[in-house]
Amino acid sequence: MQEKVLIVEDEENERSGLAELVQAWGYRTDTAKDGLDALEKVATWAPGIIVTDYKMPRMNGMELLERLADMTEPIAVILLTAQGSIDTAVDAMKSGAYDFLTKPVDPTRLKNILANATRQRGTERELEVTRKRLRDSGMLGTLVGTSKKIQEIFSLIEMVAPSSASVLITGESGTGKELVARTIHELSPRKNKPFVAINCSAIPETLIESEIFGHEKGAFTGALERRSGCFELAEEGTLLLDEIGEMPINTQAKLLRVLEDRKLRRLGSKVETAIDVRVLAATNKVPEQAVQDGQLRNDLYYRLNVFNIHMPPLREHKEDIPQLADSLLAGMNAKHGRKVSGLSDAVLEQFKEYSWPGNVREMRNTLERAVIVCHGNIIEPKHLPPNFGSGQLHAETSQDTGNSVRLGVGTTVGEAERLLIMKTLESTNNNKTRAAEILGISLKTLHNKLKEYSSGGVTESAVMH
Repeated sequence: MQEKVLIVEDEENERSGLAELVQAWGYRTDTAKDGLDALEKVATWAPGIIVTDYKMPRMNGMELLERLADMTEPIAVILLTAQGSIDTAVDAMKSGAYDFLTKPVDPTRLKNILANATRQRGTERELEVTRKRLRDSGMLGTLVGTSKKIQEIFSLIEMVAPSSASVLITGESGTGKELVARTIHELSPRKNKPFVAINCSAIPETLIESEIFGHEKGAFTGALERRSGCFELAEEGTLLLDEIGEMPINTQAKLLRVLEDRKLRRLGSKVETAIDVRVLAATNKVPEQAVQDGQLRNDLYYRLNVFNIHMPPLREHKEDIPQLADSLLAGMNAKHGRKVSGLSDAVLEQFKEYSWPGNVREMRNTLERAVIVCHGNIIEPKHLPPNFGSGQLHAETSQDTGNSVRLGVGTTVGEAERLLIMKTLESTNNNKTRAAEILGISLKTLHNKLKEYSSGGVTESAVMH
């Protein structure tokens, strides 16, 4: 069945030209001269997709979009805006537009958007059945939970997944931000295309541009062959830029250009390549603070934050712990060939009492260790790491003793941070990866902090002993 596409444009030549172009691609087309005319066509002709200009007499594109939001049957709206009207385009995406294009229209880009929108409509019913089944069982993709907070996350994912809108996913380290991104991809029309994730904090600054944008042979010392970057690898799919706040500022400027122009140029190349990639970003920083501190460009933040999903820390939805544990255990059993069926009441009580500073990632690591050492069907307290839960950090007005970080009145914020980091490293036997997870910071940030302390004449061993 051919998809119906309605072209809404007040300029007659542009209107007829777009209609002929879209019809040549195999779509059924009709036209309208403005928003009011379009509403009449919607009532009588029932298009599945609308391509509409923004600036029109009587009713403009944004007003049309708002009126269509009240329709029972969803319609994919593609808004056409003038060059430089990025604010208008972002507002349109927030109001429910499927995508936007700047004028003059790039035919290749329009063709790709129409193809994606058509695929979306073809999979919506299938996805709706899947979502309902998963929601009833407290699952959405690989995400698990029946608490109010997690159910709200599910609703946000279901709302944004079918669109092409950029999403900024925030939350502490280990809360499941990448799982949110993967779920958005799996519930989108791009689900059969690549999902590519890159951690901006794990790549040296000298290599990150090459990893993201690709390079030509000879572009720099060591570039022995042409290489595609993450954008090209994710073509027609989804790209997750994890820990976006750790990306160098210069690279952020180039990324913004790619997001706005939908074209990229490999390092060492003079040719621009059109791209069709949905970009998601994640950060464990408070983005507004990162902007204020100069770690995240304000214009890039605005471009990525079309839609925001904040993952709550595990301590704020502990009622999900039993279901999370069951889900994680199923994966651990398959991975290690075990048949652990659940947690003892004592372990479950310990889990609910613990604050989980490393969130779900810490819980996963704890359970994986327990599954390996457990030779029965039930995980008991003896299978947990030694002193599990006893090293939770708190502040008191006395000197530093035991497993707690005890801070005296007058301790500076910088000194408190240093003591907290060093005590956490001590509690993990200097396991920096584990310490970073517990502290809720990236491994790169932890290394930078330790370098600061070392350059200031204070070594790790001097603080820890």
